[in-house]
Amino acid sequence: MSVNEKIRMVREMNQWSQEEMAAKMNMSTNGYAKIERGETKLNLHKLEQIAQIFNIDVLELMNCEGKGVLFLMNEHANNTNYYGNPENLTAEIEKLKLTIAHKDEMLAQKNEEIVALKEIIALLKDKA
Repeated sequence: MSVNEKIRMVREMNQWSQEEMAAKMNMSTNGYAKIERGETKLNLHKLEQIAQIFNIDVLELMNCEGKGVLFLMNEHANNTNYYGNPENLTAEIEKLKLTIAHKDEMLAQKNEEIVALKEIIALLKDKA
């Protein structure tokens, strides 16, 4: 993912428009849009300014290694950043799928037990 793509993604995650971002950077909307389209070369000062607005480290914007996953979460000035490679997550995904399947089986078994118990209650009421 290129730097300009990351900038756009983080802006969208913050639910800011290009106009809002341009205003935060004291520049025109067209000038900011060129940054996101990759039509403008970014200098270190602009990168630092963008990173400060997003409340992330400038290195997080510049890190463009391969096909990793970028996860940024910002809630009330608390940041959570996650970078991962999808290949490393395959085992975790399979484990979670098995966990979900097991929980689904347990839920189905619980529902069957509820039906059986309701039948027992109905029979006991009929005897009484």
